[in-house]
Amino acid sequence: MVALISHTSFDALDPYAQSVFWGRVLGFGEDPEDPNLPGHEECMVFSADGRTRILFLEVPDAKQVKNRVHLDLEPAPGGTRDEELARLLEIGATVVDDRRTPEGHGWVVLADPEGNEFCILRTAAERAANPGPDADDQD
Repeated sequence: MVALISHTSFDALDPYAQSVFWGRVLGFGEDPEDPNLPGHEECMVFSADGRTRILFLEVPDAKQVKNRVHLDLEPAPGGTRDEELARLLEIGATVVDDRRTPEGHGWVVLADPEGNEFCILRTAAERAANPGPDADDQD
């Protein structure tokens, strides 16, 4: 017997705004029969197949310290780390720490609009074309 993950939950000052941001980051959508709206205390977004779900829950206090858990994201096939970084910055992410090297290895630590950290890694194709000794080289 094992446990299955139902969804991943994030505390948020504004669950709706977070659901919109992360929906755009991940290409997730909301349940059309239960849409997310401004002012909702809980907002969920779903992957296209519905198997991965992220729930944003309203809390009264802002993030205080570094995340104990964070998402490591890899660009979709056909994209690159740097192209995805540019897209994420356009939709509201901010750079926390740029861990890219002159050789093209590494990753970038970003924050969402409420300060939750996440990373953008190189794609498998980028790692295969330019292997290096960094954390994103582990498949």
